[in-house]
Amino acid sequence: MSYTIALYMRLSLEDEKYDSLSIPNQRLILREKAMSLPEWDGAEILEFVDNGYTGTNFERPAVQQLLDMVNLGRINCIMVKDLSRFGRNSIETAYFIEKVFPLYHTRFISVSDDFDTARLNGDTGGIDVAFKYLINEFYSRDMSVKSKTAKYARMRRGEYQSKICIYGYKKGEDGIIVPDEAVADNVRMIFQIAADGKNGGEIARRMTELKIPTPGEYKRKTTNAKYDVSRVNGVWNRGVILRIISDEQYTGTYIIGRKENIAVGSSKMRRKPESEWVKIPNHHPPTISKELFDKANGNIKRFSLPNRQEHQYPLKGKVYCGCCDHAMNKRNGTTYACEYSHIATDIECKNLKIRETELEKVVFDTIRAQAKCFLNNDVDIADMATKQSAELEKHEKKLKELQCSKRELYEQFVLGLLDAEMYKLKKAGLDVQLAEEKNICAVAADKARTAQDDYADSVMSRELADEINAADKLTQTLAERLIKRVYVFPNNRVEIEYIPRSFF
Repeated sequence: MSYTIALYMRLSLEDEKYDSLSIPNQRLILREKAMSLPEWDGAEILEFVDNGYTGTNFERPAVQQLLDMVNLGRINCIMVKDLSRFGRNSIETAYFIEKVFPLYHTRFISVSDDFDTARLNGDTGGIDVAFKYLINEFYSRDMSVKSKTAKYARMRRGEYQSKICIYGYKKGEDGIIVPDEAVADNVRMIFQIAADGKNGGEIARRMTELKIPTPGEYKRKTTNAKYDVSRVNGVWNRGVILRIISDEQYTGTYIIGRKENIAVGSSKMRRKPESEWVKIPNHHPPTISKELFDKANGNIKRFSLPNRQEHQYPLKGKVYCGCCDHAMNKRNGTTYACEYSHIATDIECKNLKIRETELEKVVFDTIRAQAKCFLNNDVDIADMATKQSAELEKHEKKLKELQCSKRELYEQFVLGLLDAEMYKLKKAGLDVQLAEEKNICAVAADKARTAQDDYADSVMSRELADEINAADKLTQTLAERLIKRVYVFPNNRVEIEYIPRSFF
């Protein structure tokens, strides 16, 4: 098996002004370092590049691909120019370097920091490395605060900061948004139909029947030819309709700060309370009047159930249509139905639905069947762990015996019991045996370690299997632990996508 070296490079937007941090410069530094390693000859060199991504989180495509390959045991060594290239979040960065990579026997090298886990033998790298973690994180936090402050100042001056305008608007001169008259009438029609008393689903059905392109399809046609609309199929979504109707920006009011990052540098957002929003009236030309906005939203709210308590059910947020890949929503509290099943008439998932109790039973029966299969086979895993440990012990014993023989041989030579020629001859033979036995021991140790890891996993899986067998139905705990998605197809065919490394 060849030795695989991964070269990871990252360049954020704020780094672009520094030529020393450019991707070509990082590549040159990393390749020069890699060539100095004894493992370079015959090694496979892989490059992973995140260009234009912040280092404050690990939601980057290339680093996720790299971590997936580490998880599969395909990466022997990771190299970065400096620690900040890999990540600026001290806790996450330290977790991967000190916990994850050693677990998969993956060496980590930071060239500029003179940091190499192969020299640490399980140590954390010392307080100097810890300080570098913190410095990188504080730098990122400072940049984030400064960037946010400048952005808010420009917003308050009336500049529209988003790269993409909301449906029905486009950027005019001086960065001010103006109505996009090509689709502005569609927006006005949506509000008018809502004001007339129709709900979101009825409006979506009407827009679909009129064959009006969805916002995504219009975006693909006018601004982004690569925008993916494969899941739309020309069908308007109830959620899209409701987002348009609830957006006060169509009245000319610019709203700042409706969402915030869950953490510094994270791309994941959460909605802020409306009391914390900043509203700038008369910011841009309105598409509709405030009166029409209020009437439309007043009528839409009639269809909401007041004081409705959220029901917790095992498969919440996990059920998807197998035909169009859209989420299936609960109807009447008893049935999952495809979002598009009552809007479009000419798609495969028309009227696709399944009762909640039936779906949960199918999923639970499938999980239980897999649990029983595991319980019937996990004895072999324990036997293999015992066998590999015994094999390793045997070879370690033989290695010690050869080492003792070599010491005894040297003692005989020193005491004059062997002449030089005979000593060299016998030593050469022992050296060959020692080299062979060391290689055998290394292989045996790796097999024993793998077998022990498999056994540890099997113990946890057995506990899970016992928990499943003790249950009489699908619980929320089991669903959250095991299931990523459940796909429903016509004729009640069901497919389960499990969470990786959570099952048997």
